[in-house]
Amino acid sequence: MGTYEGPGCPSHRMPEGPELHLASHFVNEACRELVFGGCVEKSPVSRNPEVPFESSAYSISALARGKELRLTLSPLPGAQPPREPLALVFRFGMTGSFQLVPSDALPPHAHLRFYTAPPGPRLALCFVDIRRFGRWDLGGEWQTGRGPCVLLEYEQFRENVLRNLADKAFDRPICEALLDQRFFNGIGNYLRAEILYRLRIPPFEKARTVLEALQQRRPSPELTLSQKIRAKLQNPDLLELCHSVPKEVVQLGGKGYGPESGEEDFAAFRAWLRCYSAPGMSSLRDRHGRTIWFQGDPGPLAPKGGKSRKKKSSQGAQQGPEDGAEDPPSPNKAPSKTRRAQRGLPKQTTAQLPEGTSLHQDPEAPPVPDTGKRRRRPAPSGRRRTRKTKADTPSLEPEGTSAS
Repeated sequence: MGTYEGPGCPSHRMPEGPELHLASHFVNEACRELVFGGCVEKSPVSRNPEVPFESSAYSISALARGKELRLTLSPLPGAQPPREPLALVFRFGMTGSFQLVPSDALPPHAHLRFYTAPPGPRLALCFVDIRRFGRWDLGGEWQTGRGPCVLLEYEQFRENVLRNLADKAFDRPICEALLDQRFFNGIGNYLRAEILYRLRIPPFEKARTVLEALQQRRPSPELTLSQKIRAKLQNPDLLELCHSVPKEVVQLGGKGYGPESGEEDFAAFRAWLRCYSAPGMSSLRDRHGRTIWFQGDPGPLAPKGGKSRKKKSSQGAQQGPEDGAEDPPSPNKAPSKTRRAQRGLPKQTTAQLPEGTSLHQDPEAPPVPDTGKRRRRPAPSGRRRTRKTKADTPSLEPEGTSAS
C-alpha cells in the first residue's frame, strides 16, 4: 500500500518545497490507476472548510508549487451528478502529509479523506496532519503574493528577487529574507542553513549586500555554452543554490514512498545535511524565534544579546533536525521566562508577533501566543518588595511591521 509519511512523522524533516514536490509525485503515482467515488469526508475536529464535492467516479491529480500543493478532483465521462472539476490548494504546516490506506484502517489525524469507488478493495487517500497547522482552500488558486517556485520556475524566481532588491525585506539579514515566501517560495529553515553554509555567507549579513553583487554577475561572452554551464556548476551563486539544493533533496526522496519508507530514508537525509542541526555548528534565533544553524561569524545584524549555542557531537546521533531548537512553541504554551533566559532570547513583544497570513516569514510557522502578565505574590506584611531591574535584557528594535 502506497504511503508517503515524510513530513508527517516526528522523525522526518518538516515539509519545505522539496517535500511538497515529493508529495505531489506520490499522489500522482499512487492514484494514477485509481477511480474515486462518493463524497469527500472531513474530520469534525478540523477547522478547515468542508469540501462540497460528490461524484460517482473521479480521478485525483496533484501539482506542487513552492510550499503549496494543488489537488484536482476531475469527474470521469458519464459520472453522476454532472459537475465541473474541483481544485483545492494545501499548505502542509509542520506535519502535513498524504497517505493511501485501506478505508477500514484510517490513520490518526486523517483530516480529509477521498475514497475509491467499487469494485475492488476500498481505499482512502488521506491528508494527515498531527499538529493541525496545515490548511486547504477551495478554488485552486495559489496563495496571493507568493513568488515563483524555486524548484520549477527558476528563471522567474531569480528575476523576481533581483528586480525587487529595493524592497524593505532585503534590509533584513539574509537568513530572514530567505524565509520570505514572496521571493523565496519553497525555502524553509533547513534549506536556508544548507544554502548559506555552502557559500560561507554569515546568516546575519544584510540581504541586499549579498544579493546586489549578483546583479553584476555576467558570464564572459567569450565562453562556450558548455564552459558557462561548467562555471555555474563549479561556482554557483546564492540564487542558483536556492534551486539546486532543493533538487538534491528531491533526488534523495525516491525511497520515501511505500511501506519501505522509514528510518533508512531519514538516515539518507541526515547524511546529506552538512549544517542544519549538525554537530559542531552554532545556532542563533532570528527575530521570528526560528533557529538558524551556521559556522563561524554570524554577521553584523546578529541579534543583540543573542547567545550562540554549539551543537555537541554526542547529541548528533540522537536528536532529529526538528527537535527542540527547530519547533516553534506549541500554540497553547509559550516559553517560560526561565527557559527564555536560558536560551538567551529577547522577551517577546506584541510588535514581534506574526500578523495574519503575511508571507514575509515562512507562513507555516505557527504564531507565538501572548500569555499575558504573571501575577506577583504579595509581599510580606509591613515590607515592600523592591523591583529588580534587568540591566542585561537585550533590546529589540523591530524595523517596520512584524511579519509572519
